[in-house]
Amino acid sequence: MSTPQSQPTPAPAHSRTQPPNQPAPTQDRPVPQRTPQGQAPWPGQAPLGGYVSPIPIRKATLADAVAAEWTKIRSIRSTVWTLGSMVLLVVGIGLLAAFVVSATDSTGATQTERMPVLILGIYGTMLSLICVITLGVLTMSSEYGTGLIRTTLTACPDRARVLTAKAIVFFLLTFVTTTVATTLVAVATEGIAGRLGAVPTAGQWLKATVGVSVFMSLVGVLALAVGAMLRHSAGAIAVMLAVVMMPLVLAMFLGVSDLTELRSWLLLYSIPNQLGVFYDVSAAGEGPSGWDPLWIMTLVTGAALGGAYLSLARRDA
Repeated sequence: MSTPQSQPTPAPAHSRTQPPNQPAPTQDRPVPQRTPQGQAPWPGQAPLGGYVSPIPIRKATLADAVAAEWTKIRSIRSTVWTLGSMVLLVVGIGLLAAFVVSATDSTGATQTERMPVLILGIYGTMLSLICVITLGVLTMSSEYGTGLIRTTLTACPDRARVLTAKAIVFFLLTFVTTTVATTLVAVATEGIAGRLGAVPTAGQWLKATVGVSVFMSLVGVLALAVGAMLRHSAGAIAVMLAVVMMPLVLAMFLGVSDLTELRSWLLLYSIPNQLGVFYDVSAAGEGPSGWDPLWIMTLVTGAALGGAYLSLARRDA
């Protein structure tokens, strides 16, 4: 009697194509997706690792660039030295001039009754222009010398915003410092030598303090723009000193009658003469008067800033 042989059981379909000891794929199993490091796998879930940054993510603004430039300019020693020297020159020379005039007038050696008392502050402000120009140039050109400009433009790729923030911070810092210095010297000279001349009017006080401060701050911004275009500290300072002094030097040598008009124009529109207009002193009776030097310097500074914007945008850092 023969025993019936058992028939082999057919293997499942999936086992025919899968190697042994490997689980069969499941149709309902989701395919894992890679999540970038530090980001949440889906909205509403904390990033991988469970850390949530307390700093809100937002688009940078001009105020952020201004805050960064303020931190930068107040943390370098050149700012302290230049502005400190400026205050020392304005106040120190102004007080010295007031004491000298008061002492010599008591002996009857001079006739200061015809001299405006506030004019005694012009000597210090003339010399302090060098400090303002130096700081304005260094505010921009020093970053090119040290290579810090690459870091600045990496943190803020908008180059126009960087230059605007530097100009705003420099102008406000210089204006406040100069206003304090010119007000101190105006009050001191009025107290020391005020009896020798007429009492200044409110307009004269405003021009000798606020007007002078705005004018000097604009000259500093002009130096900043020149530093941005030249990108070299010594060269930019030399150019600015030539802009300040060259018209007067050229006018001294233009004694030919055919060049009288050019000589007069150089004298009237030179920066020292325009600064003297705020103290009611001018090289001639014509030319800029009142607040005209302020508008002239605003136009010149605006044109220089336009060139600085183009240079910063088109040239490599």
